[in-house]
Amino acid sequence: MSFMLSSALRNLPVSSAWAAGVFTRSLSCSSQFQSSAQTKTKKSLGKSGVKNVVVVEGVRIPFLQSGTTYADLMPHDLARAALQGLLTRTSVPRDVVDYIVYGTVIQEVKTSNVAREAALGAGFSDKTPAHTVTMACISSNQAMTTGVGMIAAGQCDVVVAGGVELMSDVPIRHSRKMRKTLLTLNRAKTLGQKLSLISKIRPDYFAPELPAVAEFSTSETMGHSADRLAAAFGVSRLEQDEYALRSHTLAKRAQDEGLLQDVVSFKVPGKDTVTKDNGIRPSSLEQMGKLKPAFVKPYGTVTAANSSFLTDGASAMLIMSEEKALAMGYKPKAYLRDFVYVSQDPKDQLLLGPTYATPKVLEKAGLTLNDIDVFEFHEAFAGQILANLKAMDSDWFAQNYMGRKSKVGAPPLDKFNTWGGSLSLGHPFGATGCRLVITAAHRLKKEGGQFGLVAACAAGGQGHAMIVELYPQ
Repeated sequence: MSFMLSSALRNLPVSSAWAAGVFTRSLSCSSQFQSSAQTKTKKSLGKSGVKNVVVVEGVRIPFLQSGTTYADLMPHDLARAALQGLLTRTSVPRDVVDYIVYGTVIQEVKTSNVAREAALGAGFSDKTPAHTVTMACISSNQAMTTGVGMIAAGQCDVVVAGGVELMSDVPIRHSRKMRKTLLTLNRAKTLGQKLSLISKIRPDYFAPELPAVAEFSTSETMGHSADRLAAAFGVSRLEQDEYALRSHTLAKRAQDEGLLQDVVSFKVPGKDTVTKDNGIRPSSLEQMGKLKPAFVKPYGTVTAANSSFLTDGASAMLIMSEEKALAMGYKPKAYLRDFVYVSQDPKDQLLLGPTYATPKVLEKAGLTLNDIDVFEFHEAFAGQILANLKAMDSDWFAQNYMGRKSKVGAPPLDKFNTWGGSLSLGHPFGATGCRLVITAAHRLKKEGGQFGLVAACAAGGQGHAMIVELYPQ
């Protein structure tokens, strides 16, 4: 498929000159867009007989590069801090929360149900159920929509959803041979049996199984997939570096202007209070161009500078039925509307989730691309996000791979990730989805829009998209 895509899409009209122009326009247009609120209100997406589900608030502790300030903590410590930040900001009584659900990807064995451990640590009642979900980079998206489903079904009125990831300390296992030997040794009854088993241990038994961000079905890392995807869609190294620079520049401006309202301070035990993300580092195209390919060597185009970095962080979101929120005196931020999950080929289309999910969620909601006022897409790699934009703008791809008559179109860059994205803000796998949704809600209020579209890709060739509607002001 890679060859076919390369041949068919090599001449799609996305060049480095285009990318540079888009980069410049996005910086100049976004301020103007923010200052001129739209006055036209479209029809609400509320449905008769279906409960309205609202976001009351969403927070996250600062997203930090792995190996920095959070390095000595455990995942439930981060999740607990996010939950406590949410409680502080909303003053919601703990006993009002009916259910807690968290997303995570690389699970700490000691706290496999991290939602439960974090909830207990944050002071929630031991009578409040909590469970953990995993769906790669859309794990907290799954946590949110699980909460939406529980509220819509009348099972709950108040759900806390979130996500957490601690890449600073990931489980490293013994080899399978050693694990099998140790488990058998544990069952041995006599000294002779134990000595016999120990005598069979060989030096290679001690080689550890190191974790890798790789697909089980293909044994390929996401970085390799991103590199091949970028090549298939003709996304150049310069385009990727330009887009990454755009992300960092916009994130720095949003941070400086206080737009990242979801960030809550976290006093790290034994260390200073962390108040902001530490991965936002605008560079220059010259400096970025000096980096060597990180995955496909020596000719690849994906580098450390145009990829999201390994990140520690956690998020939490308070979701309620509209009736419950109003009864408690809250002013919701947004409605959570239609959503879809998609799956496709986990090899050649691993990171094309947004391309497949976007037209489906728009059709489900009865909207068009032009109805969307803000777009928040997960940026795993600059090459991945640009390949998705090209795929969305290709009739050929829509007809040959998506079974559609025509393309959905690419989102305009002046509405797209204008406060930065995962490339700059960081990507704690299980926590990113909540950041996308609450950022969309905040941007809708700031920019005067009504509908936001959140989309993300995930390992396993899966993806998610959701419509967020601003709550009437």
